[in-house]
Amino acid sequence: MLEDLTIKDFALIDSVSIEFPRGFTVLSGETGAGKSILIGALSFLLGGKSDAQMIRSGAHEASVSGTFLLGGKSESAESDVPKALQTSPDVEEEAVTAEAWLLQHGIESDDGRVLVRRTLRDSGKSSAWIQSTPVTRADLASFSALLVDIHGQHDHQSLMKVPRHRVFLDARAGITEEVRRFTALYAELVEKRKLLDGLNASSEERSRKIEMYSFAVNEIREAKLKADEDALLSEEEGRLSSYEKLASDIDTIVNMLSDNETSAVSILKQVRRDASHALEMDKTLSDLDSRVESAFYEVSDIAEEFSAYKDKLVYDPARLAEVQERLSLIYNLKKKYASSPSAPLSEVLQYAAEAEENLERLGAGTADKASLEKEAAETERRVYTAAKALSEKRKAAGEAMSKEVESVLAKLGMKGTRFSVRVEEKPGSGAVQKCGPYGMDNVEFLISANPGSPLLPLAQIASGGELSRVMLALKTIFAETDPVATLVFDEIDTGIGGEVAVSVGSHLKNLAKNRQILCITHLASIAVYADNQIKIEKAVSEGKTSSRCRSVSGEERVNEIARMLSGENSSESLEHARSMLERFGGK
Repeated sequence: MLEDLTIKDFALIDSVSIEFPRGFTVLSGETGAGKSILIGALSFLLGGKSDAQMIRSGAHEASVSGTFLLGGKSESAESDVPKALQTSPDVEEEAVTAEAWLLQHGIESDDGRVLVRRTLRDSGKSSAWIQSTPVTRADLASFSALLVDIHGQHDHQSLMKVPRHRVFLDARAGITEEVRRFTALYAELVEKRKLLDGLNASSEERSRKIEMYSFAVNEIREAKLKADEDALLSEEEGRLSSYEKLASDIDTIVNMLSDNETSAVSILKQVRRDASHALEMDKTLSDLDSRVESAFYEVSDIAEEFSAYKDKLVYDPARLAEVQERLSLIYNLKKKYASSPSAPLSEVLQYAAEAEENLERLGAGTADKASLEKEAAETERRVYTAAKALSEKRKAAGEAMSKEVESVLAKLGMKGTRFSVRVEEKPGSGAVQKCGPYGMDNVEFLISANPGSPLLPLAQIASGGELSRVMLALKTIFAETDPVATLVFDEIDTGIGGEVAVSVGSHLKNLAKNRQILCITHLASIAVYADNQIKIEKAVSEGKTSSRCRSVSGEERVNEIARMLSGENSSESLEHARSMLERFGGK
């Protein structure tokens, strides 16, 4: 959930810091006060598009930051997609938790809290961070989509992404785990088909590939490469190549330390003798005498080690030639099997491993083609049967869901709206062509907001208010399975009032039992249902207009509800406001 939001120099907002509690929070204020600017700032923080015109007049940079409390546990960062499907274009983006996303990207939360920050310069350049890690706008949008959905005229809506419709429907139908098992079975079929394709390739092509991979494996094996060997050899080559300079430097060091009467050891020996004599006359010199003695032994030890190093230092042209020959071999192997001669040696070893896998796949003439064809046919039959079973369950769940959504929409002032879950079989023949990693269905949510109008994709709903109410209905249906914790509704009260507004408020309050709800509204009949209320006001200071936000409660909230009811704080409107809060506020 969103715990706080700090905005600086964004549109009409100069500096605002707001805390958002749990439950249902309403944002209210007069028209033009800056309510939509607040949502625009949140959208910008979540990875929305940026424009230098968003920066407050007279400022050079706008910034928005927010703290999010994550509700789940960290999960493995390993992909659940089977290896055989990891390069398939049909595999959808994995639905991971926010915690798992952070784990995948090497970012740690602070006791389950994450700070997200984004800035925009007047040059048009924007920068973003999750915790202290810089991220791209695409990564920011990917992460924030797991935290917040904004419903209205903004882009942060998971339900607007058609590939996600299948995921939501599967969760509603209770077949998510069954779909995972199907994906594993489908991957098994794809792997068998790949093996068959390899076996069915021309014998000449197969022979060429086997020869190429065999040569590579043998060449790399014969080299007997070791991890980081190239780096160690490069260090040794540098040492051997610099023998003359190294020997000269060591010789000078030995000479200065111990090889003559003016050496460091000789001088320290004299100092030690004199210090010992001085100590006999003045016992307060005990510490200094000890330090002189320690220095003498330390320098003597260093001199002996340098001398021993000098005695072992020999010029070995044969070893130098051997090292250079080995480095040349590694360089040529990298040219052949790595991305570049400067690439890590691990790339060569990885190529060898992949070449061995390819040899095994080709079978090197030992694969039993007839047996494999029989296995593939049996797996294909199981895939098709499982896909048909999934399809039937999706269609049944889709029909039931359509009726539920239409029923909720009728209560939200959209009576006569038709909602449909379209479940269509993919085109093609045979299990491989007809099916994909998640079955044989294309799933999409369609809607007709006006009687007589055709069913259209959700994205084609023209009215922001209608779209918000449709999303409210869907979020109500998916309350138990949707992982997004914070929902923002903008323009949800457009074109409604009376009993419909009361119903919308009631729905929002019920949805807030296990979600954080933020809602911009002009209607008191919605606002009174909220657990918390934030008032947005416009003020003029030193000739500049700015928007400010503050939480209202008690009599201040009664006054704000009264203003929303009648535009004034008369005794009648105040009494009406107090009565509505007591009746619907639940406090």
